[in-house]
Amino acid sequence: MTAFLIDNMAPIMFGALVVFLLLGYPVAFSLAANGLVFGLIGIELGLFGPNFLQAMPERVLGVMSNETLLAVPFFTFMGLILERSGMAEDLLDTIGQLFGRIRGGLGYAVVFVGALLAATTGVVAASVISMGLISLPIMLRYGYDRRVASGVIAASGTLAQIIPPSLVLIIMADQLGRSVGDMYEGAFLPGLMLAGLYAGYIFVVSTFFPTAAPGLPPDAIGFREENGRRGMTSLAILTLASIAFGWLVMLESSTRGADRVVLTMFFAVLFAFAVAVVNVVTTRAFGFRFLSKIAQQATVVMVPPLFLIFLVLGTIFIGLATPTEGGAMGAVGAVALAAAKRRLTLDLVRQAVRATAKLSAFAIFILIGARVFSLTFYGVNGHVWVEHLLTSLPGGEVGFLIFVNLLVFVLAFFLDYFELAFIIIPLLAPVADKLGIDLIWFGVILAVNMQTSFMHPPFGFALFFLRSVAPKFPYRDRVTGLETAPITTGQIYWGAVPFVIIQLIGVAMVILFPQLVMHYKGSASTVDPKTIEIQIAPPETPPALDLR
Repeated sequence: MTAFLIDNMAPIMFGALVVFLLLGYPVAFSLAANGLVFGLIGIELGLFGPNFLQAMPERVLGVMSNETLLAVPFFTFMGLILERSGMAEDLLDTIGQLFGRIRGGLGYAVVFVGALLAATTGVVAASVISMGLISLPIMLRYGYDRRVASGVIAASGTLAQIIPPSLVLIIMADQLGRSVGDMYEGAFLPGLMLAGLYAGYIFVVSTFFPTAAPGLPPDAIGFREENGRRGMTSLAILTLASIAFGWLVMLESSTRGADRVVLTMFFAVLFAFAVAVVNVVTTRAFGFRFLSKIAQQATVVMVPPLFLIFLVLGTIFIGLATPTEGGAMGAVGAVALAAAKRRLTLDLVRQAVRATAKLSAFAIFILIGARVFSLTFYGVNGHVWVEHLLTSLPGGEVGFLIFVNLLVFVLAFFLDYFELAFIIIPLLAPVADKLGIDLIWFGVILAVNMQTSFMHPPFGFALFFLRSVAPKFPYRDRVTGLETAPITTGQIYWGAVPFVIIQLIGVAMVILFPQLVMHYKGSASTVDPKTIEIQIAPPETPPALDLR
């Protein structure tokens, strides 16, 4: 029996952890308890000495002194301030008006705002709850199918997981031992790709099932000109001019990939803001307005969060600021924007600080528990067991990626992304590195896959967040005065299924097209090292010294 325990300590330890988690014990305490109990068993069986556990305080101290993880509370605070200052409501209202009578317009608006909130909040709960409270009543009011409405809101909220400055990408980079800036840059295009796939689904639904995603009625469209027109031409010209300005500024730049996209958009936003300011000045001073009402409203609402997004991400991408410094700058910027809108109150700051402290403590305690577990797991040669198990899979790199993604997809039914990142990633990363897989690419693949943990019925957290704000009983709509039926839990679950499939398609696309991520490395050198010749001039003979 003793020999069996010694030979199989690693799988027994991992199995015990799974049992604890399935029983419902808190993850942080399950990890730490497993590490300590099996550490004592390992000492008793002679697998290592008592002094082995003396490394534990140093590991815990390493967690507490990790400067990279400081970005987590900074970005969380930034997102909560922006979300609770009413930015989400302004964005949803304005962008919903932009799409107007287009079928599925509100669905497109939710996806677009979800992407913007993801790039500002980085917190799934904040995005889902905000859009659930604001857009769900509007979508029900104008006849959207309940499954389509709930699915697109929950899925768009999960974009906060993959679009920088995502909190899970910070954790992922820390666990993989890679730069957060590289992880952000690598995840930028896959995040936009997922948003595009969500919008594509809305297009398909609105095309083949027009009653499931109708456009807004004429009387629901505001910001019209005096002649009754919407003024969309003015907005289109401003948008094209802004993008052209940003592109011209970056024309001679040597930056490539996501760096170039972010910086181009940053200068485009600056141009749009300058035009909007000039429009306000000329309107007040001379009564002359060259921007339509909808163009002015869209600029005023969208420029501040976009400016903050591209300022923070741009400085991180070009290496001017670390993620921690970028997060601190973003937190200060969020407070400044809330103050500029006259929505900054002591109660708002108190709520944001309390929520930030809770989330940060949650992440740190799980990480400490994971450090305790991994110390004992490595002590019983668990890393060797995992490596032998995964490297013996048929198919090499492809077989490894397929198996790992299936494993993460199944575990996502029971664990959230923090738990997956702290438990699974440290076990998989060494094997991926040994197989020659780029760890940034590997991390982005898993981040897109782990996004499904929010959408899995019946334990998806995004579904729980939406259920908490979706109407459970019939209610009377405040605009139409008509009685509206509630949304059932089954409708929320069925609405999530197509988006889980879309997320799996996203995983496949990132695997099939690595350049979506690998652009973070920039342009490869075209110089052949074998053709390089280094010529060293012979040393000159020093003049003779005259000693006379």
